[in-house]
Amino acid sequence: QVQLVESGGGSVQAGGSLTLSCAASGPTYHSYSTYSNYCMGWFRQTPGKEREGVAVIYSGAGSTYYADSVKGRFTISQDNAKNTLYLQMNSLKPEDTAMYYCAFDGSNTCGTQPLQYQYRYWGQGTQVTVSS
Repeated sequence: QVQLVESGGGSVQAGGSLTLSCAASGPTYHSYSTYSNYCMGWFRQTPGKEREGVAVIYSGAGSTYYADSVKGRFTISQDNAKNTLYLQMNSLKPEDTAMYYCAFDGSNTCGTQPLQYQYRYWGQGTQVTVSS
């Protein structure tokens, strides 16, 4: 079992910043995070479109992935002591408007290109709206 709870979404003007948080819990999460490798990251989705991988942390490799559209503006990080994943979003653009979801799974399911089907565990999402 993995529980993921996102927070931090809201409405901002273009050029502004937001920080999303994802608090993780559950025995499966603690097992993976303590004894195995995992991938954990952020996806976003707008109505009528597929869920897009935005940023991911790969614990085994100690590496990160960023979508081209957010490179240089977004930063993913985690606080292992707090079991919390963050997404710092700077220089926000109207096209960043979406529902943002936190996702988690064991690293054996993760690909270097994050795709929705690779992740079994999802949060409920937090809305980010950027106005021009």
